[in-house]
Amino acid sequence: MALEIHNITFDCAHARGLATFWAGLLGWNVFYDDDPEVVVAPSYPNSGTGLLFIPVPEGKTAKNRVHLDVAPDEGTRDEAVERAVAAGATVTGDHREDDGTGWVTLADPEGNEFCIERGAAERGPRTSTAYRIG
Repeated sequence: MALEIHNITFDCAHARGLATFWAGLLGWNVFYDDDPEVVVAPSYPNSGTGLLFIPVPEGKTAKNRVHLDVAPDEGTRDEAVERAVAAGATVTGDHREDDGTGWVTLADPEGNEFCIERGAAERGPRTSTAYRIG
């Protein structure tokens, strides 16, 4: 029996504030009620993977062991980085190369790391690849 990923969960100090940041980056919506947990998803109910923000009393103390890699569905990686910084993210590592490849590592307003890569339009067409399976 396989499992599917329902939510990716963020422990945070301010669930609605952090959810609003991520909803803005992803173009998704914020869903909440009287429960302190907040969901970010394209729609509700959501049949795909969402982001769940849960308030916790302790702050982040170490590097994330898991992080999201995101890519723009339109526009460029660099434009996406500019939008993220304008929304409250901080650049923590710039791995862009002169040939246009690479990514940028950022931290959201509560310090959770994520990377912005180039989108499909910037990467260009994929080349054919052969895979040995036996």
